[in-house]
Amino acid sequence: MSAALWGAAIGLLGGLIGLGGAEFRLPVLIGVFLLAAHAAVRLNLLVSLVTLLAAAAGRAFVLPLDALAPHWPEILSLAAFAAAAAWVGAGWLARLPVVSLRRVIALLLAAIGLLLFAEALLGDALALGADPGGAWRPFAGAAFGIAIGLVSSLLGVAGGELIIPALVFVFGLGIREAGSASLLVSLPAVAVGVWRHARGGGYGDRAMLARIGAPMAAGSVAGALAGAALLPFAPAAALKLLLGAILLASAWKLAQAGRQPGRTS
Repeated sequence: MSAALWGAAIGLLGGLIGLGGAEFRLPVLIGVFLLAAHAAVRLNLLVSLVTLLAAAAGRAFVLPLDALAPHWPEILSLAAFAAAAAWVGAGWLARLPVVSLRRVIALLLAAIGLLLFAEALLGDALALGADPGGAWRPFAGAAFGIAIGLVSSLLGVAGGELIIPALVFVFGLGIREAGSASLLVSLPAVAVGVWRHARGGGYGDRAMLARIGAPMAAGSVAGALAGAALLPFAPAAALKLLLGAILLASAWKLAQAGRQPGRTS
């Protein structure tokens, strides 16, 4: 029941903003369910895939994909190169020491929190305001896709916390459109990461999947659909400030726990 409730709460935020929820789920898997960092990354990626699918389905009814039509070149480029880079990142995971991985995750969460604060406080002041079109967009999308795909698979996050700021600040999308585009970009990268981990035997612990993974995924689906339904009514700036504060607190807690190994490998 605890895993399902955590999944629902995190899925709600994911569906509302356009994320897989991994940046919130990872500290829970490590700090609450006491999973080792490597196991937490793999399970986090799997539950993120389920959350992304549910959030994308829910948001499609609220924000039609036609709104993204002018931005398909950069969206498709982001998605393709993120998926390719995710394959490489998944292969690197097993070679990283646990303590180092925890520190990297903590730094990532802190960076995400600061990005969310900047987005909420400064908003359009950080955007380039570029009009749709331009030959540079697919190439810029490829560069961002490589970086985001590596982060996605290496640290077990969907990458939306990096995709959304890139789409808003660089490509000039609105925050709601960027959230929906983020789901479409994240899905291939996360799917590739999950496949790579599955081929390497990363999901062989059936007890962990049954005890934590399945109920958390079920809760995430319900939460993501509810979050998508609330999208038209959400005060985006206030929500981003709150999420930024949560991420910074999570990063601090995870960094402090870096010397304490989890119980499940």
